[in-house]
Amino acid sequence: MFNFTDLLAALGLFLVLEGMAPFLNPAGLKRALLRLSELGDRELRIAGLGSMLVGVIILFLVR
Repeated sequence: MFNFTDLLAALGLFLVLEGMAPFLNPAGLKRALLRLSELGDRELRIAGLGSMLVGVIILFLVR
């Protein structure tokens, strides 16, 4: 069954992981974001879809 604390834990983990790159290597993150801004919409959509699929597979295996 759905547990709100699991959702909050997942959100907290997401924020920790997202915050690691700018904290540990801000210049590298800036370079990566500049390169991302040069990509086309199609490439970004494919990367986003791939990321979502990997996330769903991980959730399926964990749960």
